[in-house]
Amino acid sequence: MSEIQGKIVKISGPLVVADGMKQAQVYDVVKVGHKHIIGEIIELRDDLASIQVYEETAGIGPGEPVYLTDYPLSVELGPGLIESIFDGIQRPLTDIYNSHGAFIPVGVSVPKLDRSKLWTFEPKVKVGDKVIAGDIIGTVQETPAVVHKILAPYGIEGIVKDVKSGDFTITDTVVTLTHNEKETNLSMLQVWPVRKKRPFTKKIAPKEPMVTGQRVIDTLFPIARGGIAAIPGPFGSGKTVVQHQLAKWADADIIIYIGCGERGNEMTDVLMEFPELVDPKTGLSLMNRTVLIANTSNMPVAAREASMYTGITIAEYFRDMGYKVAIMADSTSRWAEALREMSSRLEEMPGEEGYPAYLASRLSDFYERAGIVESLGKETRIGSVTAIGAVSPPGGDTSEPVSQATLRIVKVFWGLSSSLAYKRHFPAIDWLKSYSLYDADMEKYHNLTRPNWQKYVRAFKNILSDETALLEIVRLVGIDALSLKDRIKLQTAQMIREDYLHQNAFHEIDTYASLDKQYTMMDLILKWYEYALKLADTNLNFNRFEALKVNERIGFLKYVKEVDLHAEALSIEKDMIEQFKNLKEEATLLWSKLIKQ
Repeated sequence: MSEIQGKIVKISGPLVVADGMKQAQVYDVVKVGHKHIIGEIIELRDDLASIQVYEETAGIGPGEPVYLTDYPLSVELGPGLIESIFDGIQRPLTDIYNSHGAFIPVGVSVPKLDRSKLWTFEPKVKVGDKVIAGDIIGTVQETPAVVHKILAPYGIEGIVKDVKSGDFTITDTVVTLTHNEKETNLSMLQVWPVRKKRPFTKKIAPKEPMVTGQRVIDTLFPIARGGIAAIPGPFGSGKTVVQHQLAKWADADIIIYIGCGERGNEMTDVLMEFPELVDPKTGLSLMNRTVLIANTSNMPVAAREASMYTGITIAEYFRDMGYKVAIMADSTSRWAEALREMSSRLEEMPGEEGYPAYLASRLSDFYERAGIVESLGKETRIGSVTAIGAVSPPGGDTSEPVSQATLRIVKVFWGLSSSLAYKRHFPAIDWLKSYSLYDADMEKYHNLTRPNWQKYVRAFKNILSDETALLEIVRLVGIDALSLKDRIKLQTAQMIREDYLHQNAFHEIDTYASLDKQYTMMDLILKWYEYALKLADTNLNFNRFEALKVNERIGFLKYVKEVDLHAEALSIEKDMIEQFKNLKEEATLLWSKLIKQ
């Protein structure tokens, strides 16, 4: 940290104005006041600097010094990230709690990653090897579920002169390189500016699905690995629960969960629940492959913006190792509110609803850091970051600026409906207003292993769409105005909604459905529909279709364990054929009686 450079002249909440700052640069980190509060320069005018601080400004006043650090806001990358709980600027909350108690003291200085813990370094290079940026120089078994690959930092290259093996701290030298007669010592620790994208060789178009185990998502509105999605919805519609489900069950190697401006009790649920959850991939705790960033609504507002960049930078770091990373941002609306507050304090010209004019570009900067990439280094590694952001529009109005700016960027829109939530239908994803721009590619991918996947999905969408028109007729003239064929279609739509799309996040079995289970369930529902339509021209009463005993068995299929799935499905299909055969005989008998009359 350099000598005192400036002095405070004005304080406005989380915004501090200091003069004598000619040597500073925008986005440099500074320490404000005698308490050394962490801040970041966001605007320079002559020698006046506007600083957003990431802690409470109570207790500091004009005239106090401002210290320059001469480096931008950065994160530390290395062993010790997994299982950690950080705040928005990567301060380890567990370490702060252990040393200072339940409340974070203003100006507290704690290393972002533990400097004393020893890690077993296994080298992947030997003396004489050439190393370039992005090469794996060694590995550390960080948790039972994650092998942390130590990468040569960006801008580094040379010939290995010395390499070590054994237990070291993250700051110890493990590899020494020589280049142009100059030696470079490499440790297990890297530092990277959060606002700067980590480099890669090339970006690849997303073509494979990220399986989530949530039927409404995987079937109707799939997300690609390396894709971007938004979950807008009003208060109480289940945004956070959907994100929790994705964090638990999504097909990803590493989970980054950002609680940005959400209620403290919700973040507490995450902190309490994740360590106890059994990871279906490893059988161990889910925390063994999770990084949590907690920046709740009662924490300083300016740190919300930093938390998003902190999370995406950590995600990019694991992506560069070749891992599939999923990042959950809950929620981007709170982040946008922080931008609005800082913009108004800077006296910038407000845009729509008071948000800054650069809201859309900041959102796109965040989401565009997702994707599938080929990483730097001699060895080809394909890694991905899938970004899923919750949006909390006031009153559920998705015409507001944050929702609209997000929709212009993302390719998957899971619109949550308060009316579905009030009916206790969860996930409350509205199948009429949601969409996925990846669905064509994902359906083609599924078709390779499940021949009728695309056909089934289209049939489901058509039936649900037709249901809306039929219900409008029912509201106008009553259910009796519908033909038997239309009544059968309504019954099938009800089965799709209640037996398939409705999923209990807290049920041991129903919380996750594999693609095989989803395919089997779709197959049975559509076979029921097909068999019923064949009898639609008969004089049978609709109650006979509604009262079939097999209907209940189809409804309970979602509670059947995966190991018993195929045996149960075969039994249900056999039962269904038998019951429809009996119905056909009944219809034939009824018809012959009518003829005689």
